[in-house]
Amino acid sequence: MSVQPIRLFGDPVLTTKAVPVVDFDAELRRLVADLADTMQAAPGSGLAAPQIGVGLRVFTYHVDGELGHLVNPELTLSDDEQFGPEGCLSIPGLYFDCRRAQSVIARGFNMYGDPVVIEGSEYLARAIQHETDHLDGILFVDRLDTATRKQAMKAIREAEWSGLSGPPQIKISPHPTNGFGL
Repeated sequence: MSVQPIRLFGDPVLTTKAVPVVDFDAELRRLVADLADTMQAAPGSGLAAPQIGVGLRVFTYHVDGELGHLVNPELTLSDDEQFGPEGCLSIPGLYFDCRRAQSVIARGFNMYGDPVVIEGSEYLARAIQHETDHLDGILFVDRLDTATRKQAMKAIREAEWSGLSGPPQIKISPHPTNGFGL
């Protein structure tokens, strides 16, 4: 298990829909371990496989002291909403208020292929929605209202890590993606 480089805004893998996991094998368990190690080293509250260049529907989370993961998630969202600050390890150091469902029921599998149901509200619900969005090629800045998104894009262009003064700079992963990365 090891800490992997995190792909940054502008990398096409972050806007590409991930494919479902079909093999619940040792390679998947290594991916989950790498995601957890990378997320905790960052540190972050969640990390999706595309953020380390792997286009599979897997994410990890660490919220309220609980470390977990979910494979092939499907979400049921509440009608009630929350509105608050959100950030992303692929958009480091920037936070903007984003609207999300207040609670979520997430169904999927663990790394062994066993069915899992996670029910969460508030911060856990936000994290699960955020990471599932990554699996669908959606970044949280895509969910911002027009004025806030404009502010976010300006902040991204001005960030020291950004290569967006011109066309987006693509960060290439130095680790193998087994055909799932871009």
